Amino acid sequence: MITIQELLFNRGLDPKAKIKLVRHKQTGKDLYNLYRYKRKEFLDYQNYQHKDVFKGVDFIVSFIGEEGVKSRFVGVYKIIKSTKVSTSPDRFIYKMEEVPGFEELVEKVIIGWKNPISWHQYISNLMPVIEIHQGLHYQQFTDYFDFILDFKELQEIIANQYHEWKLMLSATKGIYLISDTKTGKLYVGSAYNEDGIWGRWASYVKSNGTGGNKQLKALVAGDKDYAFNFRFSILMLLPKTITPDQAIEKEKLFKKKLGTNSFGLNNN
Repeated sequence: MITIQELLFNRGLDPKAKIKLVRHKQTGKDLYNLYRYKRKEFLDYQNYQHKDVFKGVDFIVSFIGEEGVKSRFVGVYKIIKSTKVSTSPDRFIYKMEEVPGFEELVEKVIIGWKNPISWHQYISNLMPVIEIHQGLHYQQFTDYFDFILDFKELQEIIANQYHEWKLMLSATKGIYLISDTKTGKLYVGSAYNEDGIWGRWASYVKSNGTGGNKQLKALVAGDKDYAFNFRFSILMLLPKTITPDQAIEKEKLFKKKLGTNSFGLNNN
């Protein structure tokens, strides 16, 4: 049995430090999506506690609780200081900094949490690693119409050449949608070259999310991280034998249906 302690200590976490394992789980609150898409809000949630539960602690090892006792590792954090909330003396705000060196484990390692009633435990309580996901564990390919990829996920897929994703996206041409989660505006595009949707989406990764589109380039020019607001999905599959002109006609049809020329991010 491999424990989370072994993985952390082998990567430089000081076993002599005072360390707590922390499992965040709250009914009705999707903490994993909060962590992925609104990191500051998640960290604020982690830093604010009703009691001085981290008194004297040097580091916390943070997890997000999933079904049963499963708990997903989301980082090691060094406690810099704690401050008592003046309006509520039994509540504390901690200042923390994420410790580098554990990036290969973050989000990929799932442990079995012992004693689920206790959400914070000292690191001496050994926790078994029950899963280690290599690659995009939270977004497996199942069907062409069953996924929405954010730009960070698409970067990971393309950069690592994930076999199943490349196989399936290269095998078909299609009409795709890019949604800007910041403004709600949409962009419709078509992929009709030999390498299919894979090749077209790879061009977005290589161009920091623009794919050569004029309006997308303007957005990214004003903010180099703007592409992280983009989400990619497929609207329609096209036969491999379709001509570029035929594909463009289908693309125009979806532009009209969704109004992306008048109100979205398409220019023509």
